[in-house]
Amino acid sequence: MRFNSLSYFAFLAFLLVLVTLWNGPRSRRMALLAASYLFYATWSSPFLLLLLTSSVFNHGWGRILRRHPTAPVLWAGILANVGFLASFKYTHAFAHLLLAETQGELTGVLIPIGISFYTFQAISYLIDVYRGYEEQPNLVEFLLYMAFWPYILSGPICRLPEMLPQFRELSRPSREDLLIGVRRIFSGLFMKIVLADTLAQGIRAGEGVTAGFDQASTGWGAVDVWFLAFGFGFQMFFDFAGYSHVAIGSARLFGIRLRENFNDPYLSRTPSEFWTRWHMSLSSWIRDYLFFPLAFLGSGLSWRSCALIISMIAFGVWHGAGATFFVWGLYQGLLLTAHRLLQSHERRWFPYLHLPSWLKDSLSWSLTFLFISLGWLLFRSNSLSQALAMFRTLLSPQAYTITTMEFDFYLLVSLAVVGYFAYIATRNLLNHLQSQPLAGKLVWLLSPVYWATVILWVLIWSEETSPFVYVQF
Repeated sequence: MRFNSLSYFAFLAFLLVLVTLWNGPRSRRMALLAASYLFYATWSSPFLLLLLTSSVFNHGWGRILRRHPTAPVLWAGILANVGFLASFKYTHAFAHLLLAETQGELTGVLIPIGISFYTFQAISYLIDVYRGYEEQPNLVEFLLYMAFWPYILSGPICRLPEMLPQFRELSRPSREDLLIGVRRIFSGLFMKIVLADTLAQGIRAGEGVTAGFDQASTGWGAVDVWFLAFGFGFQMFFDFAGYSHVAIGSARLFGIRLRENFNDPYLSRTPSEFWTRWHMSLSSWIRDYLFFPLAFLGSGLSWRSCALIISMIAFGVWHGAGATFFVWGLYQGLLLTAHRLLQSHERRWFPYLHLPSWLKDSLSWSLTFLFISLGWLLFRSNSLSQALAMFRTLLSPQAYTITTMEFDFYLLVSLAVVGYFAYIATRNLLNHLQSQPLAGKLVWLLSPVYWATVILWVLIWSEETSPFVYVQF
């Protein structure tokens, strides 16, 4: 049952009526839990038992950890979860790698969908208990926390302290909840169906980002590679941010607020700022439960840099066991480390460099945008050798005279990039104008036209659509 399917809307409507009619938080919790298991079963029914097993184990281990809050007990729980995750996600990937070496074939092996997300939620719960989190969920509350359908497939990665009070106080959704929920859902569907899928497939089928990465490695010009980097970065943003909008909107229909996952990441002026705006739930998880504990094990800039690189490698490998994800994580760690090093020595290295703030911000933004975009080549490439071939192309002056992609592709990526920044500028302007009485009334009158247009585009484009990208992780 995809977020971008009619069956999902029927599921939402039926559940909303049911939850509205039933009285009491306990009944509504049971309804949401049953609905979450039903939703998960439509995706991965063979692995529903694994989700239940992980949930029951971590609930029980949390009780043990409360009675014996020691590091060995905590580490036993963490290693059990990591082993559970690795046995399915990474053993499968290594088996593929080994069979590729022997020209064998792997069939019938499936990865439990959402396992990366609900395992990280379980680990965060155990660490929070060890750190002194006092509220103890009952079994139903914890099962719902682990399986809640808006975030079970691809996040946002939530934490029990922010979800438990909401699960305990479930009430009928307000009119504001319903309105915001519907808006977030259609905003997300527009980003996915109209923007992300069009970038992936192209204006004409076979002329988009996917086809660009799948063509022969000898066929790229440097301009092609740059546009593929920009195009995939925005495809990924529209797809995953779109998913997050639908997830957050779906939960909001029931009066539940999930943490935000994106905050205009391409406005970032530094790599550090980018990672506080992109996939915020996972970035903050890595920061709070991996980087900070590692950083406190030592002292000095060198050790913190090592902790940062290790954390970003973990960030990359979380997406998969492929070499491209490992190198992408390493690249991001080195990029963040280089930025911190530059910050710490800026006055010493550039004592006489006094630039106007607008120029400095523009340069900082431009460099951040380019380096982050280069990183997407590592993330998306079909193999590490393909990524290296693309980087070699970028470093070859002669390659800048070669173009192999269709003009429609360059036009599409340009429209996506320019349109994104034009939308942000327009949105900020309208938010400013709303404080003016006359302009605010005009914005209010135009709002139905805007949303009607969004819904119409979603309906027109929804005939052929693909699964959300992050479901595979």
